[in-house]
Amino acid sequence: MNRPAGADIIRAPLSAEFQEEGNLHVPSPSPFRRMTADIQIATADGVGSVVLDRPKALNALTLPMIRGMAPALAAWAADPAVRAVIVRGAGDRAFCAGGDVRAIWEAGRNGRDAAPDHPTRAFFREEYRLNRQIHRFPKPYVALLDGITMGGGVGLSVHGSHRIVTEKTLFAMPETAIGLFPDVGATWFLTRCPDRIGTWLALTGARLKGADVLAADPAAHFVPSDRLPALEAAIRAGAPVDEAVAAVRADPGPGTLGPHRDTIRRCFAHATVEDILDALARDGSDFARETRDGLLHRSPTSLRVVLEQMKRGQGLSIEDALVLEYRLVQGCMDGHDFFEGIRAVLVDKDHAPKWRPARLDEVGPDIVERHFAVPAEGDLDFE
Repeated sequence: MNRPAGADIIRAPLSAEFQEEGNLHVPSPSPFRRMTADIQIATADGVGSVVLDRPKALNALTLPMIRGMAPALAAWAADPAVRAVIVRGAGDRAFCAGGDVRAIWEAGRNGRDAAPDHPTRAFFREEYRLNRQIHRFPKPYVALLDGITMGGGVGLSVHGSHRIVTEKTLFAMPETAIGLFPDVGATWFLTRCPDRIGTWLALTGARLKGADVLAADPAAHFVPSDRLPALEAAIRAGAPVDEAVAAVRADPGPGTLGPHRDTIRRCFAHATVEDILDALARDGSDFARETRDGLLHRSPTSLRVVLEQMKRGQGLSIEDALVLEYRLVQGCMDGHDFFEGIRAVLVDKDHAPKWRPARLDEVGPDIVERHFAVPAEGDLDFE
C-alpha cells in the first residue's frame, strides 16, 4: 500500500491464538516497525492514520489489531504535532464488518478456563477499552464508513468526533441473530437515537444505508465516496476538520426509513418483547410484518436481554455502559446461544440455529438477570 513520504509505519503483531492461514510475519529490526497484514498505522502531515487491512475478511477486527491501535491513539493524543486521526478500511467493500467472532467461537466453544487472558475475556475487555479511548479522544477522529460497518466496526467509528457516511455505507448491529447483544458502547449510543430507532436497531439488527444512517445519528456527515480523497487531502494540508468536511458534504437524499419512523416509534416504545410483537401485528403494514417475522427468528434470550439493556442504558456514561456490556458479554460466553448462533451463521452456514431456550416464554427473569451479574473475575476497568 502507498504511504505518505516520511510516514512512520507500525503494524500490529499477530498473536498465535488469532492467527489465520495466510498471514505473514515479517521480522523487523526495530520494535516500532512490526509487520502483519492486519493493520497499518502511520503518522504524516500532522495526521495519524489507521487502515484496517483485512479486506478478504471485510476488515473484521482482531485482538492484535486492537493492540496495535490503542497505543497509537495514546501516542497521538499526547503528541502536539498530531492534529487529527483518520481511520478507514482497506479495499472497496467494508470499513469493518465487526469483531472476529469466529475466533472467539473457536476459543470458547468447548468451554473455557478461568484465566483472565482467555480470548473470550481478553478480546472484549481490550475492545471495550479501545471504544472508550476513542470516545474520550481529545482531537478530531475522522472515521470513513465507506462500506460495510457492523458490530465492532461501529465501535471504531461511532465514538469518534466525525463519522463520515457515504452511499456505500451499510450500517448494522446484527448481534441478536448470533445470540449476542449490541455491544462496543451500543448501550450508550443506541439509547440516544431518536424515535426509538436505537431499540429497533438493537432488537432487529436492521441494516441502514447511507442516507438512513443520518436518521439514527443526526451528527454524522454524508460525503460521496469519490470526495473522500479530497477530504483527506484537505485535512493533511492543515484545514480544520469541520471546514474540510463542510467543503465536501452533500445531501444524501430522503433515504428509505422516513415512512416507517412512526411505526418504529409506536411499536418499539413498549416495555416487553411480547408487547412489541403484538404492536407490530396490529400495525398490519408490510414493514411491520417483515420486522415481526425477523424478530421471531432471533435468539429469544438475546431479545429479552437487549430490551433490558436498552432500559438500563438510559443516561449512562460511556464507562458505565461498557462496564454493563462486559457483564453481558461474559454472561453470553457462559451460555449457549452465542456459540450456536456462530455455528449456524458463520461455521455450518445452515442459518437454522437451535436456540436454548427455544421460545420467548421460556426465557424467565432469572435468565435475563444472570447476564447482568458481575463476572467472577470482576468488572471491566479502564486502567
